[in-house]
Parts: sequence; C-alpha cells; structure tokens
Amino acid sequence: MMRKKRRSSVDKGEGAPGTTKAKKSRSTGHQQKEPAPEETNESVFGVFVREAGVTLKHGGASNEIAVDQVVFQKRIQQQLQKSPRYPGIIQEFTTSLESHIEDAERFRNCLLPCVPRTSAGDSSCVNSFQESLLRMLLGIETLQTFIINTLLEKLPEFMLDGTGDGGLSIPRIIINQLKWLDRVVDSKELAAKLMELVSVAPVEVQRDIITSLPEILEDSQHNDIARELNSLLQENTQLTVPILDALSSLNLSPSLLIEVRGAIMATLAAVQLGDLPVVVKFILHSVSASDAYEVVCNLRKKLELEQCLLPSVLQASQSHVKSKGSVTSTPTPVAGSSQDSVALILDGIKSAVRFQKTISEAWLKAIESVDKVVDHKVIDLLVLFILHLTNANQSRRGAERLLKVKVRTGLIQEALLQRTFRDYAQVMRGYFPSILALAQSLLRSPDPCVVPLGGHMYRHSFTAFDSYCQQEVVGSLVTHVCSGVGGEVDVALELLCGLVTEKPSEMAQYAVFVKGILDYMDNLTPQQIRRLFHLLSRLAFGQQQQGSHIQDDMHIVIRKQLSSTVPKYKRIGIIGAVMIVGSMGASRVKVKESQNGLIPQEALRQVTALLDLVKSSSESSPESAALYYDELANLILNSSLDPQVQENIAKSVLDDFQNDFVVDLGPEISGSFPFPARVMYNLDEEESQGGIAINLLPVLAKDIQSKAEQQSQTKKAHKCRRLSPLCLSPFFRLLRLCEEKQHNGDLEEIDALLGCPLILTDMDVVDKMESLSKAEREFLCALLFHTINWCREIVNGFCRQKEVEMKMKVMNRLQNITYLQSLLERALAETPGYVPPVANFDGESTDGILPSSAAPVNKAKKEGTGKKRKAPGKNSSESSSQLEEMTEADKTQQDHPEKEKEKEVRQGVSLVSYRQFFRELDMEVLSVLQCGLLSRSLLDSELHTKVREEVLLGPAELVFLLEDMLRKLEFSLTATSAKRLPFLKGRTDKSVGFSHLQQSSSKDIASCCIQLLPALCSHLENCHNHFQMRLSENNGVVDGPATDVQEHQLMSSSYQLLLQVLNTTFSWSGFSQPGQRSLRKKALGVLAGRLKEGGAEMSLEQLVKHSFEYLVNFRSTMPSLSTALCLSQLLSTVSERGGNPAAYREQTASLAKRFLSQVWVTATGEKERGNKFNEALHTLLRIYLEHVDDVLKAVEAIAGEGIPELLNASKDESSASWPTLNRQTFLVFYKVLMAELEKAVRKIPACKISDNAEVQSEKLLTWNLAVRDFHILVNLVKVFDSRPVLNVCLKYGRLFLESFLKLGMPLLDNSFKRHKEDVQNLLKTFQLSTRQLHHMCGHSKINQDTSLTNHVPALKKSLELFVYRVKAMLTLNNCQEAFWIGNLKNRTLKGEEILSQIPQRNEEKEDDDQGELPQEQSEDEAQDTDSEESMKVNKKEDVDEDDSTDDSD
Repeated sequence: MMRKKRRSSVDKGEGAPGTTKAKKSRSTGHQQKEPAPEETNESVFGVFVREAGVTLKHGGASNEIAVDQVVFQKRIQQQLQKSPRYPGIIQEFTTSLESHIEDAERFRNCLLPCVPRTSAGDSSCVNSFQESLLRMLLGIETLQTFIINTLLEKLPEFMLDGTGDGGLSIPRIIINQLKWLDRVVDSKELAAKLMELVSVAPVEVQRDIITSLPEILEDSQHNDIARELNSLLQENTQLTVPILDALSSLNLSPSLLIEVRGAIMATLAAVQLGDLPVVVKFILHSVSASDAYEVVCNLRKKLELEQCLLPSVLQASQSHVKSKGSVTSTPTPVAGSSQDSVALILDGIKSAVRFQKTISEAWLKAIESVDKVVDHKVIDLLVLFILHLTNANQSRRGAERLLKVKVRTGLIQEALLQRTFRDYAQVMRGYFPSILALAQSLLRSPDPCVVPLGGHMYRHSFTAFDSYCQQEVVGSLVTHVCSGVGGEVDVALELLCGLVTEKPSEMAQYAVFVKGILDYMDNLTPQQIRRLFHLLSRLAFGQQQQGSHIQDDMHIVIRKQLSSTVPKYKRIGIIGAVMIVGSMGASRVKVKESQNGLIPQEALRQVTALLDLVKSSSESSPESAALYYDELANLILNSSLDPQVQENIAKSVLDDFQNDFVVDLGPEISGSFPFPARVMYNLDEEESQGGIAINLLPVLAKDIQSKAEQQSQTKKAHKCRRLSPLCLSPFFRLLRLCEEKQHNGDLEEIDALLGCPLILTDMDVVDKMESLSKAEREFLCALLFHTINWCREIVNGFCRQKEVEMKMKVMNRLQNITYLQSLLERALAETPGYVPPVANFDGESTDGILPSSAAPVNKAKKEGTGKKRKAPGKNSSESSSQLEEMTEADKTQQDHPEKEKEKEVRQGVSLVSYRQFFRELDMEVLSVLQCGLLSRSLLDSELHTKVREEVLLGPAELVFLLEDMLRKLEFSLTATSAKRLPFLKGRTDKSVGFSHLQQSSSKDIASCCIQLLPALCSHLENCHNHFQMRLSENNGVVDGPATDVQEHQLMSSSYQLLLQVLNTTFSWSGFSQPGQRSLRKKALGVLAGRLKEGGAEMSLEQLVKHSFEYLVNFRSTMPSLSTALCLSQLLSTVSERGGNPAAYREQTASLAKRFLSQVWVTATGEKERGNKFNEALHTLLRIYLEHVDDVLKAVEAIAGEGIPELLNASKDESSASWPTLNRQTFLVFYKVLMAELEKAVRKIPACKISDNAEVQSEKLLTWNLAVRDFHILVNLVKVFDSRPVLNVCLKYGRLFLESFLKLGMPLLDNSFKRHKEDVQNLLKTFQLSTRQLHHMCGHSKINQDTSLTNHVPALKKSLELFVYRVKAMLTLNNCQEAFWIGNLKNRTLKGEEILSQIPQRNEEKEDDDQGELPQEQSEDEAQDTDSEESMKVNKKEDVDEDDSTDDSD
C-alpha cells in the first residue's frame, strides 16, 4: 500500500490530464484510429493480455482491467511459463508488444493507468486506482529487462516534443514507470542506460531522469551513480539542483560524500544565484560531526553574498535573457529577486543549525577564527543573527558572546553592519527580533567598546525597516533611558536625538512614547535631562511642528516643575524651559514669503513669556537663579537663536548685572561688614578715579544677613528676590556669552570687568585665623571661594582675546587664582566642617565631601609631588613679578619670610576634595598654555622689565592649568566604564564640574589637545632645560646648595603633569578607529617634527620611531621616580601606536632598568620614599620585566645579585647594582619578581610529542632556570620573614607549583631517559623549595594568621599532587624502585621542629612534599634529604635528623 501511495502522488497528477487529452483526440481523429487489425489477427501480446484480464482499448479510451493487478501479473507469468514455446515465447511477446506500441496513441494508453471494468460487475477488482499496463508488465521479472530496453529506446522519440496541451510529458511518464519497482533485475545495466540518456537528452529530460534516479536504482548502485553525477555536476552547472536533489537522496559512503562535497565546494563560485540555496542546503545537510568545522569554514570562505547582489541594470538584462532563452521559465521580478535567493540560502543555514548541534557550533568556531577586519563578511553577521534567533542548542548565548568579543577586538565594525543593512534590508527584516535583542544587550554592556555597535544596530533598524520595527526601536530606547543606568541612558538619549535630527517626520509619530520618559526623570542626571528636553522640544516646537500634539503636555510639565518648592524638580523645570526656548526661539531658515526669516510675533511672545516665567520662578532661590543663568548661557553658546530673542535676553542681562554687582569706586565704602572692606586686585590702577568695582564683600554680607533673617521669619521673606554672590559668576558668564554672540567675539563693551577690582578685605586676616570666630572664619572662606570663582570666570571669558594687554591681565588673574588658593588652603585648615558655596548648579545637592581634618592631607602633601597647589605662597610671589603695579595687598604677600611660607604650606589643606566648589574652566582656557614659561633665569634685577613685553606663564600657573587639563582628559578620553560605576553609589558623581566638557565629543577634545601639542612640547623642553641647567650648576647633584626647593617642586610637578597629559592623549582608544587615523598621524607628527622636519611625508612607522627618539631624550633630567615612570608609560603608549611595539621593547626595558638603577633624592637631599614612591617603583619594575627579552635571566640578576648585595649592606644602605632596592622597597621587588616569574613560566610552551631532542633540551634548560629562580626567591623568606612577604610567597608559590605540574612535568616525562641527570638535578632543586613552602604552611598554622592560612589548603594539595606526579613519572619510565616516601616533619621557618605535633606523628601522614631519589644517588645525598625513607608495609620510621642543612644552599 505504501508503494502505491508513493507512486500515486507522482502519476495521478499526470494521468488525469492525459485522459482528457485522449478523449479530445478520439473525437477529432476518429477516422484515422478506427481500423485495428490487431483485433482480427490478435498477436501473442494481445491474446495474453486479454486472457490475463486487461482489455486493450483504442482511440482515446484507457485500457480496462478486470482483475487485481497482482492477479494480472501472475496470469501473464503463468501463461509464459506454461507455453510450449517457452522461452521463445518471451521474444514473441516483447516483439508483439513493440509492434503494438508503435502507434503513439496506443503507447500513451499503455503508459497511462488502467481503469477498472465496472460494467461486468466483477468484484475482484476492488481498487479504484490501477497501474499502467507497462508498469504491471515491468513487475514480471522475465519481461522486465526487455520492456525497460523498449521503453528507453522509445524515449528519445519524444524528447523534443515538450509538454503536450494537457501538460502531459511522455518522457517523464516513461521515467515514472521505472520508479519504485519491487525488484530491478539488472540494476547496473539500467543505471548505465539512464546515464547514456542523460548525456544526450535536453535539459528538461535530464532533470527528470536525474531526480528520479534514487527512486529507480537499488542501493548497490548508489555510489557508482553518485560518482557519475559528481563528474556531470562539474561539467554542467545547469543541472546543479536536480543532481544535488538526487545526491541528497542517495545512500553514499562517507569517503564518497566528502569527495562529492569537495567537488561541489570547488564549483560554488560558478553556481547560479538561484541554485545557491540548494547547494548550501546539500553541503550543510551532508556533514558529519568530525568534519563540520572544516566544511563550514570552506563554505563561509566561498559563499560571497556580496556578489549575489547585482546592479539593477544587470539584473534586468539577465532576467530578460532568461525569459527569452527558455519558453517554460517565467522571468523573475528584478527587484528583490537576489534578496529572495539570499533569504533562501539563510533558510537553508537556519534549518541546518536548528537540527544539527555540530553545525551551530561549527559556525560559531568558524566566525571566531577570523582574525582580520577585512576577512569578516556579511554572512558572519547574518549567521550570528540566525543562531541568536533559533537558539538551537543554546546557541543564543554563544552568538551574543561571540559578537561582543568581535566588537571589543574591533574585528566587526560599523561599516560591515551598515553594508548588511543597506544591501539586505529585506532579508534582515526576518531577523528583527534577534537584532533588537542583541542591540539591547550591547547597549547594556558594561564594556564601553561594544556599546556603540548596539547604537548603530538601533539606528539602522529604524532607518531600514517598517513602522512596526520603528515603533519597537523607539520603545526599546525609551526603556533604556528609563533604566537609570548612566552610560545606557546617555547612549539611548544620543540615539533618540540623532533619529529626531535624521528622521523628524517618522520620529514625530512616536513622540508620545518619548514623552513617557518624563515620568522617570528622577533617575536622570542634569545632562541627561538637558538632552531629553532638547529632543522633546525639537519634536514639539521644531520648525516643521511634526510633534505639535505634545506641546500642551510639555507646557504643563514645565509649569508644574517650575512651581515646585523641591529644588530637584525646580531644577528640572528650569532646564526644560530653557531647552523649549531654544527650540521655539531658534532662528528660522529664510523662506520666500517670510519676512527675513524671523520668527513669528506669536512665537516671540511665547518665548518672552516663558523666559519671564522662569525668571520669576527662580528669583527666590539663588541656586535656581544661578542655574537659570548657566542654562541660558549654554543655550546661547550652543544654539542659533533668533536675533530678536538674542537681543531681548542680552539687554536685560546687561542691565541686571550692572544693577546687582557693579558699583562705582568712591573714596569710602559704606556699610558695616564682618571685616573692613578694601578694594583689591585692581589691574587698572591708572583709572582708579571714576572706575568700577565688583561689590563682592557687601553682597556676601547682605546675603548672610538675609539668610539669618529668613531662618527667623521662615514664611515672610521667602518670595522676595535675594541678591546672592552665588549668581555673580553664572551671571557674568551669561553676560559675556551674550556680548560674544552679538559682537562676533569682541568683548570691548565689558572689558572693564577684566581689570576692575573687587571689594574684599585685607588678606592679612588669614594669618590671624586662630583669633577669629567660627562665623568669621566661614565668612572669610566663602569670600575666598567667591573671589576665586569670579577670577576663573573672568579667565574663561577673556582667554581668547588677542591684545597683549588683555593677555597680560588674564595672566595676572591666573596668578590671583594661584595666590588665593594658597590662602584658601590655609583658611580651610583652620575651619573644619565648613561647607563651601555651590559653584556648579546642575549637579545634585552639595552633601558630602568634607574632609574632617587637614591632618591626613598634610602627610600626603609632604610625600607627593603631584598634588594640587604644592607651593602657592612661594609661586605667587615669584610669578606675580609680571604685575606692573601692585596693590598693597599684593605687596604683603611678598613680605613673608621664606621659612614662614614653608610652614604655612605645610599647614594647608589640599583643594583636591573641594574641586566641585570651583567654577569649571573652559577648554579654551588651555590656549593660555601657548604662552612661554617664565622661570627665574629670565628675570633681571630691575623689576623684570625686559620680559614684560612678552606674556609668560609662571610655573605655578602652568601647574594649575596642566592639572585642570589632565582632569579633563582623564574624564573625556579614558574608557567610559569608570564613569558607569557610580550607578550604585548615589552621591559620588564624577561628572560634577564637567558639564561644559560633556557637551563636546571625545574627538573634539582630542583635536584640541593635538593643537596644543607644540606648546606642551615646548614646556616639556623648558622643564628639561631647567633641570639640566640645575644639574650643571650643581655639578650633577640634584640637591645642591643653589636648589630652590619650591621651584624644584613646581617644575617637577609640571614635568610629570606634561608627561601624564601626553600619555592620556596618546592612550585615547579613538586613535585606533578607522576614522581617526589621520588624527593619530597628526599627533605623532608633532612629536616627530620636534626632532626631524617633514613629518607630513613620513609613514606611520617612521613617525613612531622619531617620536620615540624625541621622548627618550628627556631621560637624563627626570627629577623623581614618578616622573620617570610617566616617561616610561608614555614611551610604551607611543610605541603601541605604530602597530609594531616589539621593535621598541628593548629600548623601553633598558630605560626602565636605567631608572631602577638610579638613586632618587628629593630637592632637600633626602632619599625618595613612601607609598607613592613604592607604587611607582612597582609599576616601573613591572614595565622592565614585561619588556625585557629574557624574564628569567632578569629575575635571576635581581634575585641572585641585587638582593645578596642588600643583605651584605648596612641597615639603611641599598643594593649597589640596584639602588632602588633597599629594605623598605624589598617587598615591592619581591612581589613583582614572584608575579612575573609565575607569569613567565605560564608562557613556556607546553611539551609536544613531536618535539625533537634540541627543542626538548631547550625547554628543559628554561625550566631549570625558572626553578633555580624560584628556589632563590623562596629561600629569601628565611631572612625577610614579615607577613606580607610570606603572603606573597604562599600565593605565587602555589601558582608556580600548579604551572610546573601542568607544563613542566609532561616535559620531564618525555625527557627523563634522554636527560636523566638534568631532570634529577631540577627535581632536587625544586624539592628544596617545596620543603620550604611546607615549613611556611606549618609556620602559618602555629601563628594562626588567617591571611596566611587562607593559602595553606590549596598549597598543601598542590604539594601532595607534586609527590604523586613525580612517582607517576618514574613509573612511566620504569624507575619506580627509585622512589621512596616518608614522613616530613613540621618545622618553623628557622628549621626548628614544631613540638606540638610530636604525639600525633605516628597517626598523621605528612607526605605533602616528598621527593624522589633515583638509584644513582650517593649515600651522602640520601642522608641529606631527611624527608625520604623507604616505605614498608605496616612500618613507618620517623626521621630525626635536622634538616636545617638541606635548605642552606
């Protein structure tokens, strides 16, 4: 029954139309077909068939059968066999059959199914479907071969006829007769004849024959026919699909399958696009677990999907040729036809991946093995999406992990993703859920390297896909924003802003989704809120007004937030309102009918009303007012406002500022204040009559008084406007930016503010801080903070002015800042618990960062050289020498004796922890670095008039600017993962004080640094020259009598900061991105150009080479070890920028060794020491050992030479060959040596069976040296037995032992017979080390030190493993009798037996560190190892000899 069903599906569909055709032809051609001579003189064939139960019909009627087909076959067979003419009757039967089917109509009847004869009422024929007459005769084995031959001979007659009117193809019906026969008598002959037919038949018949082969032939013929089909496949690519269909159904041997697959793979490039899906499917469904990886790799290499996409013109022409070439083929639509084929290919891959675990694993491995960017293809991304989507065999996690790894290493880049979306958008649509999930995962990753690609996936999905996908993308991005995770929110907001800019009309449809973020603003930072309102206001109030339906909602939210009494919500309202003003008041593009492109009057009225609302809402709170000024200033700086809006803002700002903070200078200052008022820091002395001043002291005093009144009368004065000094700096910033915008950068209207004085008090009061009350001290600190912030904003404002006089005044203001900071340090030291006034108003509340006392800071200040404001008192007197005329206050700052100033410096508090209370300096301020450096050598005795024409930077100001620059670079250019961490810690936001900087991209910051590089190099050279001159003056001694301690500290700090700034700049990860290579070349060109002209023409390698040479020249003037470390790190960074860092390893190592071999002393003559020195030493020593050629020899040089020298030296002396190695730094050296030794042995190549004797010997020598180094280091514990040293030894001792077991012991296994002596000596040396480790374990237990005992269990386990591993090695080499095992006593580090364990000795088996004694060992050697004894059944003897001699060597 199964056979009939299979066959019916093939034949039924063709039989039905054939019947109708037959009926048609009977009615039309009746006269031709009517005469039938066979009826009168029946042939043998006719008689036999009729007697067996089949009636042959003529014309269009089908043959009728009266019996079951099995009965029919049996009767025919019996008739033939019983005939007296047998076997000749068979020939007669076939001959008469041939003559019967000569007529085409009768032949067709014999091929079509017989119909049951129902009129006679014969119940024996029960089946409605019967086979054709020829098919039934083929079932008779004696006739089969003859009939097959007859059919195959007839087939060529019909080859070229094509398909008849009824869709009947005679060749196909003939081939169908041969399918699914119960038995084929001569299968081999049949196969040969079919293949002969294939060689001559037209394509359509070839396809029919080939696809039918698996159903015709027996299994025994499958391999032979597969070989023939394989060769045919290589000759004719038109037959690819049928041949592969046939091959996939054949039962092939594995070797043949590999051969066939290889041949197909070889012709893959020539296969037509439409046939590719079948080819790929066959290849993937024919792999086994063993060869899956190889096959997939080859397929991935050969499958060029990029070539599947033809240009539209070529596609159209190909389609036209196809339709002309064959009548039957229908021309495929041009658009999307190639995409359809790609989709089918991917479906083939998807089905293979889903059902075969080995395939999914092979694809992951194949993609993972690609190690070049150019080698990655579109197929890689598509397959990763497939694996992620199907999740077959948990491949989703693997695909996600692999994608992240590839993105992190830079192998899969945005260009590949862009190409995939551009060319395969239709295909990619099917994988959208997977793309969305991967984009979410990448965006949430804590690794900053992979986040951008997630963003690109979102962006391309929105651009390329339909509205459903766009909605999902926006929804997903909104979810990211509402998550509250810092980095994730930033990227999602950035993407939404980008989409609003690129696709405003599409994004407007989803404005309601974005508006939903307003409910989750509690988790957003001010910068993120700014970005959110920017994109919402663009949607709602942009020029096109696409999202006008959310305007009312926006207004409601803003008014609600502005009316809130909670500062946090009011802050949100102010930021949002200013952003809406930016969108509503943006300057319009000129249109034909509009008047000059100005905004409509209604919009202007709304903008003015909104600004008035914000102003009135923020008046009662100085913090809110200051934030409003800052936000408005940012808007004016970054946006292009309509001229009318701009003018309205500027006018009100100028009037209000003058009224609030500017007063005319009079002879007296009226009012009662906590301190006597005095005009200070006037740079325009000649205009003192009728000049102006900033009334800071009166405003501050009034503000404090009004605060006190408010506290006493809480309700009354709450609504009135408060004038506060908090608003001074933000207000000036707003004023300055308005003037800049209106006058194209010219500040002539307000230049009086640069030189005008401030009403302060005499700063001598800082010296009398002890006598002041707490309120007075806090008042003075507040006054200093406000003054410094005013000066910082003044510098921000005027730093870009070109006139020399203005530049000079800016420099003077910088000097004021450095001097005032020195006073503030001292004032804060006397005012513990003081909370400074807020300076950055867009951050959270000002809780938190108060240093409880100045004591710890003092200690840090004494040790370090890189702290903020090292010696402000001194530097101010020195650098203020450029002031033409000084106020009395300025003179007083020079009157302090030197010793007093040093004392004051020591008392000061570091301002590092107060950074957030200072106004942010703009990046433009760093342009001041382009001025030259003023040093004492340039000054003369006549009030330094010679250098006054040139604006020069003092050392203190240089340090001040460089510290600020370094902070900015570390915030912008270092990896952003650090910025993501504070998510769990509420208040420690590292972005406070960088709000202006955050609005610039890292690329902009890097470009700015590169512009400053020539100036930085000049300062670097000046520092180098300064120290070189000092060394020559002092005959090479750092601490000579002519050394000025504070100048030395400042110049040293400058030197170190310059190197750190350069290192941070060159470490920027963006340089490795394809788009920034020109920037990297430009940066290196600056350094190389200092040494050699023509940097633009040099290759990258040459630039790196000359840059390296330039920087190495500074090595001779390093003032401290930390500066030397910075230089080494910078050299290492620069060498990595060229792609061949190995070329500079030796130079870096020799430089690090030079620094390690140098005596480092401070300017006072003391040797450098302390935690910072030790940290720098640790890093520098690591750099040396990482870059040196042979780590093991370097470790031996230090451990074998340097440390013995230290042991022989007196207590405070250092090692002669390594001056940085002394008893204080021994732990640093020991830790690095152990760590690097362990790292080095892990890199020793593992032993391979294929290694020859020479390679084995070399590896054995390496291990010998490593074990010797380890022995030296472990033995040092006897001398240096402090807990930290023991801790290091236990930790790295175990790691070394594990590496030895894993990598060293297999080598000893293979080398034992060939190098028996060497192996024995190595094990003996190692045994001494392991015994010492065993004693350390005992020592840890006795002392009950948990930090040490934590390491003991794992170490004991490794020691025991070592014993049994050695035994296994001896057994392997048939020397097991050379192994003894005995009890090892527990001893202290000094070799004394631990007595507390004597009673348990017979019960405990301490065999953790027993070794082997090959038979060749002498008796003396045997006695010398007290841990071994022959092991006998039920008998153990204690070994009592003292083993202290064992470890002496």
